[in-house]
Amino acid sequence: MEVKTGSLNGQHRHVGIVVAKFNQLVTQKLLDGTIATLQQCGVAETDIQVYWVPGAFEIPRVAKLVSETGKVDGVIALGAVVRGATSHYDYVCAQTAAGIAQVSLTSPVPVLFGVLTTDDMAQALDRAGGKAGNKGSECAQGLLEMISVEAQI
Repeated sequence: MEVKTGSLNGQHRHVGIVVAKFNQLVTQKLLDGTIATLQQCGVAETDIQVYWVPGAFEIPRVAKLVSETGKVDGVIALGAVVRGATSHYDYVCAQTAAGIAQVSLTSPVPVLFGVLTTDDMAQALDRAGGKAGNKGSECAQGLLEMISVEAQI
């Protein structure tokens, strides 16, 4: 039996990060965690490209464009959608997730989903470096593993 597993070696890797400005209190923390973990794993600061978009709904389009440039080995999508009093939350969550999933399946490079969908701001902050860890950091590790695994296929 042959088993392939990914590594967290980020040396010579180029990463694109697409991050939503909406709920920037949360998304900036996600971005900070992502960048810190990428650098801890050996990705040079000059090999990280950050693309700010207005909100989570816009992430899939820019993630698709970045993934097709040939300049990155992978893309991380970061956002925070917090439930409000209307059904807008449900539409944004569903379409953002579907869009990023579509990009991930058709992209030439791995695309990781780091969009928080929470009931309130406290939950979002907990997942952006609070007591529940940092989803951005988790995505950074996941992306490096995916790049490594895909290179073995």
